[in-house]
Amino acid sequence: MSIEAISAAVEEGQAKIVKNLVNAAIEDGIPVTDILNGGLINAMGVVGEKFRQNEIFVPEMLIAARAMSAGLGILEPLLTSSGVLPTGTVVIGTVKGDLHNIGKNLVAMMLKGTGATVYDLGIDVPDQRFVEKAEAIAADIVCISALLTTTMPAMGDVIPEFEKAGVREKYHIMVGGAPVTRAFARAIGADGYAPNASEAATTAKEYLLSSKSKNRKSGA
Repeated sequence: MSIEAISAAVEEGQAKIVKNLVNAAIEDGIPVTDILNGGLINAMGVVGEKFRQNEIFVPEMLIAARAMSAGLGILEPLLTSSGVLPTGTVVIGTVKGDLHNIGKNLVAMMLKGTGATVYDLGIDVPDQRFVEKAEAIAADIVCISALLTTTMPAMGDVIPEFEKAGVREKYHIMVGGAPVTRAFARAIGADGYAPNASEAATTAKEYLLSSKSKNRKSGA
């Protein structure tokens, strides 16, 4: 059983095959971290790059992400029991008044594909709920999504809730969604913005790696 076969199946969006290959790789004694990094995360990196180059589009990327999630579901309990730490912890949700979740779900799956632990709050999430969950799980990143121009202002209502709670500086807040722009993200005080799921995952991973590096240097 080869890691390359798992990676190829993820890229092709073959969820059932991915599950079978991951189980076979585990039975063959291949280290779980090798399956994760070489088979799943590496594949989603390829998928993300193809998306950026317009070689594939959202439907293909979503299918690949679901295939990756199928394999990750098998690995997660094994990673936990072996003491492998996630790259970081992320809270994600669609703002109050917005019932759209396809883009948000794709971002969540892509984030999982980077090795992050993701807590998905779903749709129509009250402002305070983002704060409560981030505090409850000691999140590193909070991702806020909106698809409609009419619900975009709700993003600006979430960040003040973190300020009221006195915890704004603890979290890296990212925003995204079809109508959202970098200028809007800056205007509402967000720390990060991504125009699509692939870049959201890349941006989040870069932040998490940078944050860990700073913590090591400071002795935190």
